[in-house]
Amino acid sequence: MGLFDTILGRSKPVRANLDALFALPTAALTLQSAGGLVSSGHAGVCWKPPPGQAAADAQKEIAELVGDGFGYAQDKFDYGWLLLDDTDLDELVTKIHMANSTLQDNGWGPQLLCSAFGFVPGPDAPADARDFRLIYLFKRGTFYPFACVDAAKERRDTELELRIRTMVGADLPVESDLTRWFPLWDMPVA
Repeated sequence: MGLFDTILGRSKPVRANLDALFALPTAALTLQSAGGLVSSGHAGVCWKPPPGQAAADAQKEIAELVGDGFGYAQDKFDYGWLLLDDTDLDELVTKIHMANSTLQDNGWGPQLLCSAFGFVPGPDAPADARDFRLIYLFKRGTFYPFACVDAAKERRDTELELRIRTMVGADLPVESDLTRWFPLWDMPVA
């Protein structure tokens, strides 16, 4: 960053650290032991696909790389979701990493928004446990929890989100700026 950038208040964006995704299985162990919360086996990569054949080719390449458990959805904001399923969280993280890397390697890093991982109450969870998603912000290299209570009314459980942050804060790079904890109401990741 140069002198003029400093004077004008500009800053360089944080470079995505896709390797941070590999800390998720450790955080999942913490979530399971501290709150009885387990992976749902579902995850997704959210991106703004450019029009044309190139985007379809990238999706086909990713589908071939990850094998079974691949799907695609589009939300109401025209963001595409590459949906991946795997009961083994380590494998799921690897698949999400491959999808992000493939898109980035094809020059679509600027179109990547986030990756989402579903978590649900496991058999040892307390009766009041709720499902939530851990969101990886591609451009920030950080995670944050998102707990939707009612998507139609756009209500979220911020208390749960803050508890999750406390549970995984030692395991994951958690986004410190709470204004960047964007709600993803139409997320197709279960």
